Amino acid sequence: MTDQAVESEVGRSRPRKEDARLITGQTNWTDNISVNGLLHLAILRSPMAHARIERVDVSPALERPGVVAAFSGRDLDGLGSLPCAWPVTEDIVLPDHPPIAVDEVRYAGDPVAVVVARDRYAAADALEAIEVDYEPLPPVLDLEAALAEGSPLVHSDKGTNRSYVWPLKTGEDFESVRQRAEVTVKRRYVHQRLIPNAMEPRAVVVTPLAASGEYTLYSSTQIPHILRIMLAVVTGIPEHKLRVIAPDVGGGFGSKLQVYGEEAIALAVARRIGRPVKWTESRSEGYLATHHGRGMIQDVEIAAMRDGRLLGLKVDLLTDMGAYLMLVTPGIPILGAFMYPAIYKMDSYDFTCTGVFTTRTPTDAYRGAGRPEATYAIERIMDELAAEVGLDPVELRRRNWIGHEEFPYTTIAGLTYDSGNYEAATGKALALFEYDKLRAEQADRTARGDTVRLGIGVSTYTEMCGLAPSRVLRDLRYAAGGWEAATIRMLPTGKVEVVTGTSPHGQGHVTSWSQIAADVLGVPFEDVEVVHGDTKAAPQGMDTYGSRSLVVGGAAVHHAAQKVVAKARKIAAHLLEASEQDLDFADGVFSVKGSPEARKTIQEVAFETFTSHDLPDGMEPTINAEHLVDPDNFSYPHGTHLCAVEVDTETGQTKIRSYVCVDDVGRVVNPMIVEGQVHGGLAQGIAQALFEEAVYDDEGNLVTGTMADYLVPSAADLPEFVTERTETPATSNPLGVKGVGEAGTIASTPAVVNAIVDALRPLGVHDVRMPCTPERVWRAVREARS
Repeated sequence: MTDQAVESEVGRSRPRKEDARLITGQTNWTDNISVNGLLHLAILRSPMAHARIERVDVSPALERPGVVAAFSGRDLDGLGSLPCAWPVTEDIVLPDHPPIAVDEVRYAGDPVAVVVARDRYAAADALEAIEVDYEPLPPVLDLEAALAEGSPLVHSDKGTNRSYVWPLKTGEDFESVRQRAEVTVKRRYVHQRLIPNAMEPRAVVVTPLAASGEYTLYSSTQIPHILRIMLAVVTGIPEHKLRVIAPDVGGGFGSKLQVYGEEAIALAVARRIGRPVKWTESRSEGYLATHHGRGMIQDVEIAAMRDGRLLGLKVDLLTDMGAYLMLVTPGIPILGAFMYPAIYKMDSYDFTCTGVFTTRTPTDAYRGAGRPEATYAIERIMDELAAEVGLDPVELRRRNWIGHEEFPYTTIAGLTYDSGNYEAATGKALALFEYDKLRAEQADRTARGDTVRLGIGVSTYTEMCGLAPSRVLRDLRYAAGGWEAATIRMLPTGKVEVVTGTSPHGQGHVTSWSQIAADVLGVPFEDVEVVHGDTKAAPQGMDTYGSRSLVVGGAAVHHAAQKVVAKARKIAAHLLEASEQDLDFADGVFSVKGSPEARKTIQEVAFETFTSHDLPDGMEPTINAEHLVDPDNFSYPHGTHLCAVEVDTETGQTKIRSYVCVDDVGRVVNPMIVEGQVHGGLAQGIAQALFEEAVYDDEGNLVTGTMADYLVPSAADLPEFVTERTETPATSNPLGVKGVGEAGTIASTPAVVNAIVDALRPLGVHDVRMPCTPERVWRAVREARS
């Protein structure tokens, strides 16, 4: 127990509590878990993108050494369909999604059979003995061709490859806006598919307790609470008999925001054979079977006056669902629908999204989830409009963005931005970047006909994050809510346990939540421990995705801690023989106003509560408290990113010369963690611009199925970043915080591509398709010259 003064924690760059364990290898990854009698699963996957399964014979695998069992899809046919929790329209085409294929495979990597063996290698070796006969069917790969009359069908029983059409039309009719516009610009932008690359591959361990019918499932997942609910629905195991634990999770970026077939298969097999089982993917297996991100064609038209004032925006999307609708697949582009107008004022907005089935790996959430695509489109076409009307790209944005004095501001898309200051962030970024100096250098090099061109890219962004009000999610047909839960447990010795419904996978929740709780309770940072990721230890939660953890989960911790203080105040007042109104509380100490020597620390109150020797009448012997937050609004971080590139017009090689970003994420709990999140986001956004692409051949085979073919950048491939912040606190939560996990990814991709196009615009280049590889840049230059 202590009554020492406690320095404010929020705002301090505390080293992460988690890191000592992580960097010394004392982690508990799912693949580390070993229990008595553990067996290993291996999954046979379809080598074909589309085929009818004529025959599966697993019996030869049973003759292999170490093999205990083997199952085809038909053997496990009692499994239900994998869930889609976001059917965005009433008439959405929503095909069944068997965890393991029974009659037909619909993408290369679709599970076909499973082997159970005494070790991982025996299981993998036995897969080659399984006999499968396929009748090939035509692949469906091109989004526009898939919608054409007579196209082969991914799901023949549905009669169409169109999953849904989702419109959003607000303000003045776009056709009338087009008629009075002095300038219109149309562009087509293509977002390539991206493959998530979390440091830790996916893994599942299931331990059954046959006597009671209980199961514990360990999974490298972002969503233990949602996974528990959905697996109970899929497998028929009662939810109260199923415990889900997310141990240490090595990254996710949305790829582990999912209910995967492998989790359902492992649970079904453990139930069937009554033994614990483990499955861990290889990296190449993950490239086939972990859901992909992006995959979209954007047709964008912007209407404006000659002075640059925006009138309207029209967006038509074709978005690649892949073979099935997974947990939130249809909703990903719908999240982006609200963000195409971004920070700009306009009179008309016309948006239509069409979801299309293809015979490729399903798509779903990937860092930013719909928001990077939207920001890319609006920031790219703003640069094109600037060139058309002869304005500097920054000046065009300045003429159209929402002024800081206009907040709160309801956008043309219907969102209410609570706070922001785009002028301040942009001004700071321009100064750090030395924008005018670089423009002067660019003009000089262009005049000299330099073969290595200097380009300057601008990206001013905002995003909606903290996937939030449950009533809004209801209106969007999302099956879950947006609330979050936290409990504060005051232990008899004065130490603190924070139980959170969020489930971290690298974000530093243990550190940040400790800082929040320590500040409110006035206890030392070191005296706080955080419990998470276990549906039995932390029974309530909506988990971690969409930059929601701090703005919703952190707010729940803050409120729960305030409730603890309120309960403790009653007991302290009783012990000090004073009224509650006469007590001050600071740095963890209750003191009587005017009599500072009459005092009780919150730790002393916790012990007195434990003994229950002298409590106020009717007071339960606890000062523990829980709180659930269902926020009133999303949070809206924003910022300005500036990128300078040098592009060799003879080789197509692009080099990032400098990169400056100024982000506004509201009040900052831990600057060190924020800096890390920004750096990681920048790396992934730049990777889309320059390096990464999932490529399929004409038969639907993934030809970028290893890290030798799919270019994930290393630190050596990325520039040094200059990062700064402005701070306009959010008004939607008591901490004033905004999300940060996805901001860098959302802003950086258009900044880099804008810079490349800016370098080549004098040569007649108006776009380079991502990733902007040397070959694509070189071809763009040659085509423009010809």
